[in-house]
Amino acid sequence: MNTGSNTPGEAVVAEDRTGTDEAAADRALGSRAPEFIKARRALHLSWQVGVFIVGLAVVVAGVAMLVLPGPGWVVIFGGMAIWATEFVWAQLVLRWTKRKVTEAAQRALDPKVRRRNIILTSIGVVIVCVLAAIYLYKFGLQMPWKIKDQ
Repeated sequence: MNTGSNTPGEAVVAEDRTGTDEAAADRALGSRAPEFIKARRALHLSWQVGVFIVGLAVVVAGVAMLVLPGPGWVVIFGGMAIWATEFVWAQLVLRWTKRKVTEAAQRALDPKVRRRNIILTSIGVVIVCVLAAIYLYKFGLQMPWKIKDQ
């Protein structure tokens, strides 16, 4: 913090006192590779290629899990987190995603939205129960592909 007693050659560092960690997050953009790796260009480049390949494998596995059994979106975001250890673009995508998820969670906790969601869910459950009752009344517990000529 600048108190006015700086000498002419002394650098002034501003402190963030907003109570948020946004300024700290902005400073954290960039490679998180160890310093001895960042100090050598060829080693750092090979480190980035390795991180990219591992992240790509995880993201591809997550995409496959979208159609296969498994937690697809969780794995995709895990791959993005791997990329975010090294690439600024992935850090920005994750930051944006976290912000949108937080906003959606806050909207979902709004009493009006919760009430609307509960009402819509209740209506959906009633419709499914009515359709199930009609089916059971008409066909009983038989599956439709085993019903003979009606």
